[in-house]
Amino acid sequence: MGKTLAEVAEQLQGANKKVQLIYAFNGTGKTRLSRAFKQLIAPKGAGDGPSSSELADKKMLYFSAFTEDLFYWDNDLGRDAEPKLKIQPNAFTKWVLEEQGQDQSITATFQRYTSDKLTPHFSPDFSSVSFSFERGNQAPEPHIKISKGEESNFIWSVFNALLEQVIAELNIPEAADRSTEAFNNLTHVFVDDPVSSLDDNHLIELAVNLAGLIKSSESGLKFIITTHSPLFYNVLFNELNSKACYMLERFEDGSFALTEKAGESNRNFSYHLHLLQTIEQAIADSKIERFHFTLLRNLYEKTASFLGYPRWSELLPDDKQLYYSRVINFTSHSTLSNEAVAQPTPAESATVKLLLDHLKSSHGFWQQQGA
Repeated sequence: MGKTLAEVAEQLQGANKKVQLIYAFNGTGKTRLSRAFKQLIAPKGAGDGPSSSELADKKMLYFSAFTEDLFYWDNDLGRDAEPKLKIQPNAFTKWVLEEQGQDQSITATFQRYTSDKLTPHFSPDFSSVSFSFERGNQAPEPHIKISKGEESNFIWSVFNALLEQVIAELNIPEAADRSTEAFNNLTHVFVDDPVSSLDDNHLIELAVNLAGLIKSSESGLKFIITTHSPLFYNVLFNELNSKACYMLERFEDGSFALTEKAGESNRNFSYHLHLLQTIEQAIADSKIERFHFTLLRNLYEKTASFLGYPRWSELLPDDKQLYYSRVINFTSHSTLSNEAVAQPTPAESATVKLLLDHLKSSHGFWQQQGA
């Protein structure tokens, strides 16, 4: 029987783990889970609203789509003025920008994930930020409106600066020795999918940096991270030594399940990436060979294992028996006949692409977009 998101949040709280890593398809309910967990840890009315001026009352720090709602564009089209990214008044950005002066740290992180030529400019009161593109010897391009992906990266950079400060303060054992009491009541950090707009290289860099921050935390602070990205999940799994790993599922009746993934299932998950890249490269180069059917079958088998299907054939498209037979014909162990070394026909090669596309689109396993 499935659970409500509130019950899943209770399961996470009850696990009492320093790090909990959750994989879920897009649209499963990761962001809503972050809200349910926040409501469990710090119910409304307890002084923890996003616009509260009292940081000391807060028990949870979270990054999600709701965090991004604190930032909005003022395009000022009527007066043809420069577009600005406005920052709604809130306790966290006020502390990290006004009180701690972390604007340069935010800029450095933002440029690391975008371009060292794309430069944010904070207003004197830190109520807004504009952007310019510095072109070296050429004249800069001022007052540009950055893309949605770049905007998400900027907001993550603000959160990252805050997280660095939080961990550093809480790492001081005696509360009386800390420079601020603002974070003494914090118990949890919830990070919901910060990587939807990053390419693979920057995604890996962000995962490694986030894992490094978490490992540097010596207090009792606990971290929950959700993602739809297999690559992000894989890097964090390998970087973090002590963690609990789960898959979040939503059923047709609207209930949920949080299933722990242990040992071999996570290793299978990481190997998916290598298989996927190998097959995609062969398709792009029009160099499908017989062994690519074996890799495709392996990919289906490992995906089925991770998702909890008893048979990999259950993941195949309609007319499952037809596709099952085609794959089996190419992956049988009878490799001594002349027929076994024959190259796949164009139609057979097309089957590899069709089945790979089906796995990616129908089961959401490799989709990197959306939230």
